[in-house]
Amino acid sequence: MSFVGRDDPGSAREGREAGPKRRLRPLLGLLPHVLRYRGEIAAALAALLVASLATLAVPIAVRRMIDHGFSAERIGLIDQYFAVMIAVVAVLAAASALRYYFVTILGERVVADLRAAVFEHLTLLSPAFFDAARTGELTSRLTADTTQIKTAVGTSVSIALRNLVLFLGSAAMMVVTSPRLSGFVLAAIPVIVLPLVAFGRAVRKRSRGAQDTLADASAYATELIGAIRTLQAYTDERLAATRFGAAVERAFAAARASTRARAWLTAVVIFLVSASVIAILWVGAQDVLGGRMTAGTLGQFVLYAVFAAGALGELSQVWGEISQASGAAERLGELLAVEPAIKPPARPAALPAPAHGEVALEEVRFRYPTRPDVAVLDGVSFRVRPGEKVAIVGPSGAGKSTIFHLLLRFYDPASGRVVFDGVDVAEADPRELRRRIALVPQEIAIFAASVADNIRFGRAEASEEEIARAAELAAAAEFIARLPNGYATEIGERGVTLSGGQRQRIAIARAILRDAPLLLLDEATSALDAESETLVQAALARLMQGRTTLVIAHRLATVLSCDRILVMDEGRIVEEGTHEALAAKGGLYARLAKLQFEHG
Repeated sequence: MSFVGRDDPGSAREGREAGPKRRLRPLLGLLPHVLRYRGEIAAALAALLVASLATLAVPIAVRRMIDHGFSAERIGLIDQYFAVMIAVVAVLAAASALRYYFVTILGERVVADLRAAVFEHLTLLSPAFFDAARTGELTSRLTADTTQIKTAVGTSVSIALRNLVLFLGSAAMMVVTSPRLSGFVLAAIPVIVLPLVAFGRAVRKRSRGAQDTLADASAYATELIGAIRTLQAYTDERLAATRFGAAVERAFAAARASTRARAWLTAVVIFLVSASVIAILWVGAQDVLGGRMTAGTLGQFVLYAVFAAGALGELSQVWGEISQASGAAERLGELLAVEPAIKPPARPAALPAPAHGEVALEEVRFRYPTRPDVAVLDGVSFRVRPGEKVAIVGPSGAGKSTIFHLLLRFYDPASGRVVFDGVDVAEADPRELRRRIALVPQEIAIFAASVADNIRFGRAEASEEEIARAAELAAAAEFIARLPNGYATEIGERGVTLSGGQRQRIAIARAILRDAPLLLLDEATSALDAESETLVQAALARLMQGRTTLVIAHRLATVLSCDRILVMDEGRIVEEGTHEALAAKGGLYARLAKLQFEHG
């Protein structure tokens, strides 16, 4: 889609009014999605054309009936004319039904494709984007904005095309019927169209504001629902309801402003159109009285004028809906225009196969994009040999988890190099790199799916037997067997039906299933009780055999089994050695170990 790129939704919103008014240009970005279905488009246009021709044939039949049917010698023609009109109406009904079907299906299909494209794009964006973005607003774009576009593509655009064709056809037939009266109509058109355009701009601006405030309310609601236990634990229900109510009121006020603009637009256009028809009808009545045209011809012209006026009135109403869809398309376009900060190089360097799991950091410095004033890593260098087990310890905020983020290439360092198997990770394909790494994070991600599906996130093609084996090695098989449906049990959003230790063991089973040469354990046993920790430590010991392992941990049970310990403080490695050597040294590690013993 052709849109100006932005770093995040917030900056996009701030800059949207800086450029010239783009009106309906964002809707052009939908054309690639629409043009995939040329068959449906052709069928819808054919049905639209047939329905319009059937509509335009009615005034001709009315004229002939008025001029030739109301006489004693031609009374039989009345029946024929009405029979023809019934046939025309039948054709109109069938064509309208087909047009509705094809256009509605086209709208549903396009929006389904668009939602899939937006979601896929979101999954490819770098973590830096999500550091600043709000999940609720992104969800609103996937749902509310795409629904707005579906309404436009599936209904509003169809109505607009139908009325445009009807207007043009009626205008042409008006000229054929009475060039003189048509001149009066042409003089009235600018008076009708200019307010339509002016009000349309106001409608689009207010519609975009309404969509933005609704997204803000959705984002706030998503955050609250996601933390409902904390909310209730601190008895903040009333405060949350008050704040959300205020957000809803802001969304309502914006929607009311948008609706007010559309209402004024509708009133102005309908008045101008109706007044024009009345004026033209008066002029035509004078012509009939003066013998310059027949009553049937005037009736035919008036019907075409009514069709044209009605078409313009409908256009004034759907214009607002199309403007709303344009605002939604603009928001989605801004999202699709965001480029991931981490992308594969044009010619990625090949990683060795089979992988060895050797990693190194060379004078790495790093600051998070959301905190550019804080140096998280400041000249960190170390190397881990294939199969070596290294622990990284230090106080909170020392930069331990950031090392894992850089190894996974969620971010790129400001300077220095991160190397995997002798290849700078910035020169490798991130997906190929990550396939060689298994991660057990500190904040476990459990999805609203079955136990088996959650473990299968480690390796999508894994068999049921492999999943069960991984769960057994992670000391999770016993509690899974007690669940109502075993591995098929749905465990709720974020695994709310499981304990912290159970969620962590599922995450460990996921890493075991991954079977990667590099294992990253970020406080992997922090939520386990003593009995479970003993079981998991044994499982991890088996898993770490022959694999390079980096462990972030405070518990000595994990640290003691490692070959080396790196001690970090304020973004630097300040100590390095074995447990015995560091404990005897009396430095930061010794103080941390002493604190753990005192509180253990």
